[in-house]
This record gives sequence, C-alpha cells and structure tokens, in this order.
Amino acid sequence: MFPDQLIGFILNPLLVVFAYFLGSIPVGVILGRLKGVDPRKTGSGNIGATNVMRAAGKKMGVVTLILDAAKGFVPVALAMALDVHVYVVALVGLVAFLGHVFPVFLRFSGGKGVATALGVYLAVSPLTILGAFVVFVIVAAIWRYVSLASMIGAIVVPIGLYLIGAPWSFVTMAGLITLVVILRHKDNITRLAKGTESKLSFSGGTKR
Repeated sequence: MFPDQLIGFILNPLLVVFAYFLGSIPVGVILGRLKGVDPRKTGSGNIGATNVMRAAGKKMGVVTLILDAAKGFVPVALAMALDVHVYVVALVGLVAFLGHVFPVFLRFSGGKGVATALGVYLAVSPLTILGAFVVFVIVAAIWRYVSLASMIGAIVVPIGLYLIGAPWSFVTMAGLITLVVILRHKDNITRLAKGTESKLSFSGGTKR
C-alpha cells in the first residue's frame, strides 16, 4: 500500500468518526441546563435553536444556532482542508448531520438537523446556502412558520447545488439531508395541516 493510500485509509475513517461525535454533542440541552431548563421537556421538545429560544431565551437560542451550525461546518471544512476525496467530504457532512439527528449522547434521539445542515452547506457552497437563506426568510416573513421555511429551504439546497454544477456526491448528500429533515418535521407537517403550528412573532418569541 502506497503512503498516500495508507494515510487515506487511516484518515478518512477518523474524519467520519470525528464528524459523528462532534455532531452528537447536544448543544441545546447543555445550554438549556445552564438556565435550569431542559428543552426536551418544554414546547415542542426539540433540542434545536427555536425551542431552546422558547425554553431558555433568545440569547441561548442564538448561541445554540451558531454552535449547532459549527458542528456541521468544522468537520467538513477540516476534510476539505486536508484535501480528501470529494466523496469523503460528502460523507463527513452527512454523518455530522446524522450525529445531531441521532446523537449517541442522547440515546439516538436528537434534533431536526437544520442548523447542522446549514453549517455543512456553508463549508460546501456558501452561494447555495445564501439562496436557500433568502427563500427561508421570504417564506418565514410571509407565513411565519419556521418549520415550513426550514423544509422549503432544505429542498432548495440540493436543487441549487445541482444548478451550479456541484459534484454529484454533494447533491446526493444534500438530497439525503433534505429527506431526513422533512421526515423529522412530520409532527410539524401534521400541525401545519391542522392550523395549530406555532407562528413566528416578530415582536419576540412564537405564538399560536
């Protein structure tokens, strides 16, 4: 086995394992406990930024968003800096996302992964995520449903990656992430259909 192949044989699995465990860190739960609350027992029960904001305040919600995004950005940026194969970069991004959704530290019951996916995409294609963010803002401003805006924004990403000619491994990764994001929003979809989903309030917090 050639030295470069040996390095890749050792490095690639390490990157994937690192991505999973970093993605598994339950940032929302940790920050919530600093405020004496558990987001899993408040509001929607989700550990993501939106529910942490409800449970522990805006500041903790914003910090959760940033750190959850970092869980996706850091391993992907590291993989790209190490110049590993594009397929490995895509796998690292997917695994970091799945780490948040199915974290070993919470018995594989995690969040919806939107913020971590955002971090992955910021490393892979900032231009694409900018387009998805614009769509997210428009949908959120018109209908005031964060869940709806998140799902539509997630759908835009693989389409955007395809249109800019990104590697198929990235398009496939984004497609799988989008599928999981939508599946994780199944309860939100039910509430949206019933008209009981919480709306974003521009005066602060959320409302029914």
